Amino acid sequence: MKYNKKNYDYLIVGAGPYGSIFAHEAAKRGKRVLIIEKRNHIGGNMYTHKEHGINVHDYGAHIFHTDNKEVWDYVNQFTEFNGYINQVVANYKGELYNLPFNMNTFYQMWGVKTPEEAAAKIEEQKVAAGLSGIPKNLEEQAISLIGTDIYTKLIKGYTEKQWGRKATELPSFIIRRLPVRYTFDNNYFNHRYQGVPVDGYTAIFEKMLDSELIDIQTDMDFFSDQTTLLEEFPKTVYTGMIDQFFDYKFGELEYRSVRFENETIESNNRQGNAVINYTDAETPFTRVMEWRHFDKKADEGFTIITKEYPQNWDRSKEAYYPVNDERNSALFKKYHKEATKVKQVIFGGRLGNYQYYDMDQVFNAALKAVYKEFGE
Repeated sequence: MKYNKKNYDYLIVGAGPYGSIFAHEAAKRGKRVLIIEKRNHIGGNMYTHKEHGINVHDYGAHIFHTDNKEVWDYVNQFTEFNGYINQVVANYKGELYNLPFNMNTFYQMWGVKTPEEAAAKIEEQKVAAGLSGIPKNLEEQAISLIGTDIYTKLIKGYTEKQWGRKATELPSFIIRRLPVRYTFDNNYFNHRYQGVPVDGYTAIFEKMLDSELIDIQTDMDFFSDQTTLLEEFPKTVYTGMIDQFFDYKFGELEYRSVRFENETIESNNRQGNAVINYTDAETPFTRVMEWRHFDKKADEGFTIITKEYPQNWDRSKEAYYPVNDERNSALFKKYHKEATKVKQVIFGGRLGNYQYYDMDQVFNAALKAVYKEFGE
């Protein structure tokens, strides 16, 4: 079967943000592009659909946040953002706490009212835990940052559910990206620019890919005819799993997966917040999203909630979170070295780079790839 029937300049594997941005920019430069996507929609994990007037995020909550003005200006070409500020609530066996860790959390946990009291309490618990030197794992890193009580109630159960491993078996860097503040500030992100698109994320990709030079084929698996596709197209942008591209020749990289359960409820307000994390070990899901609170849009009398259940990954499931431990990092280096030898293929995105990316980081990486390919 012949695929390159229109003398395409680029084959792009995956219609997520990385592939879509590359396609948009290539088309602006007069290049003809074919995108193939194994799912039945564009947008990757940023895909949203509308139901009862509510923008539902099909693959978990996506809040765009960045300090990168170039990226912020770029995405604002395609949408208007609503200024949503993420303020997460944690539920530990019925006790409610503000996240990220800040003076509200410390007051709720210990009754302390000043930064000095909070810092003293954390230091006291760190000393009591006998921690010194460089933290060897996530548990030690967490206790050194916020003390034993908060670690036990708000981190341990949630994290072990999320990763399917004991906190003592997880690398310390996983917890470093969580903010710890000695102010009464519930804003989950420290970034200057943040929000959710008023028309949902899918509308961004519809505008981005609206070009006579871009064709899109959904429900098409690159691996159904990988060799022929690579032979027919002068250049390929590949955003799938890097180990799968090389037929797992060095072994399989590990991921964590997630499944979602949606429920439509006849109510205007089920939980009073967009995101509530369930941090005890016994509750099987990690968090519940109520989508109408993200952009204050919904038909009267309806709300939709989504429960997020972490699960082990296998090849039949979506790969969400790379397990960037020592073994997998070493394995990825082998694949990355192999990828540098395939000159006609650009590897990108979180799966192509085996890296957890926030959305702004994917946008930035895609734009860098565009500049490298075409110049500024």
